Amino acid sequence: MPNPAERNIKYVFLVVFVFGLDQLVKWLVLHYITLHDQINIIPHFFDLTLRFNSGAAFSFLADAGGWQKYLFLTLAIAVCVFFSYEISKNKFAKLGKIAASFIMGGALGNAFDRLIHTQDPYHGVVDFLLFYYQNWAYPAFNIADSFICIGAVLLIWDSIQSKKKIS
Repeated sequence: MPNPAERNIKYVFLVVFVFGLDQLVKWLVLHYITLHDQINIIPHFFDLTLRFNSGAAFSFLADAGGWQKYLFLTLAIAVCVFFSYEISKNKFAKLGKIAASFIMGGALGNAFDRLIHTQDPYHGVVDFLLFYYQNWAYPAFNIADSFICIGAVLLIWDSIQSKKKIS
């Protein structure tokens, strides 16, 4: 029977896959789309664009003066350490481990952006998915953000399912 580290290695690969996919797509966007250009994919609904976000989701703290970069880097590291520990101690069921891996891969993808994109106007996390309708637009986001959100939903779902099994 494999030890816990051997059983959990697939989640390390999942983190690396999410991180790699995020960085590959961001590299493509950076090389083929000019800053603030919008390439229409679905008329009146979805564009590819290139934007940089120095804040968090929805540009939260984007204009905070620079200190937020270190806050978000520290938060990404803390999240990864916490989830790594929880996975190693089998605190999650399989779905929870997948969810945590998605969150870690996304957090590392965005943290990597914060480290390498430091010059204005190319400053912060690369965002490129833009959904909109008429006068409404959802803030641009990226693959890492998507995996973080999916991971959060799966983690909540796993928590609900675990509570049902206990009851």
